[in-house]
Amino acid sequence: MPLSRIAVGMPGEASHPEALRAALAEFISMLIFVFAGQAHAFALIVAVSVGANISGGHVNPAVTFGALVGGHITLLRGILYWIAQLLGSVAACLLLKFATGGMETAAFSLSEGVSSSHAVVFEIVMTFGLVYTVYATAIDPKKGNLGTIAPITIGLIVGANILVGGAFEGASMNPAVSFGPAVVSWTWTNHWVYWLGPFIGAALAAIVYDTIFIGENTHEQLPTTADY
Repeated sequence: MPLSRIAVGMPGEASHPEALRAALAEFISMLIFVFAGQAHAFALIVAVSVGANISGGHVNPAVTFGALVGGHITLLRGILYWIAQLLGSVAACLLLKFATGGMETAAFSLSEGVSSSHAVVFEIVMTFGLVYTVYATAIDPKKGNLGTIAPITIGLIVGANILVGGAFEGASMNPAVSFGPAVVSWTWTNHWVYWLGPFIGAALAAIVYDTIFIGENTHEQLPTTADY
């Protein structure tokens, strides 16, 4: 099972220059993504592409969590990514507020008639689709040429999910994308929905794909300090 592959990481990994560069790449990718968030799918394609060769181009705490559950990233590096992703989102929202003369990026919210439980289900299903796509096109060692179009497919599934769920609860699929606007506008109503749903969806996608389609024999080993 993928859960048995979760690793804390080696001592000193969190302060290793390579890990710090990867975290910085996640910060910059997230800043680019959230700042250009109105063109959501297109911005994500760019953000994933520019970070892919450095950090893997997660640009999403849920994607990082999915990679962690499958044993493709250590907990220590994952925490670095989470911090960088959240700070990148907040920085983007602050820049947007400054550039627009004080306009705030609206926090994610539920539409009238949509309950928090409905929204959690939306986020679980949509994030499952996103992280499953990430596994199929970017993480799977058997991906072959699919790896070259991974950012496009990831951007397209996010864009499609927004068309489905956006009108109901915003279609976040990304806790960092929800966190930045919540901090800047200081609006936390139902904010937990945009963490719980994506993390559950990401974990389910990781378990399903890693167990059934990657398996023990083809599973890539986590990097050691000698690999940095």
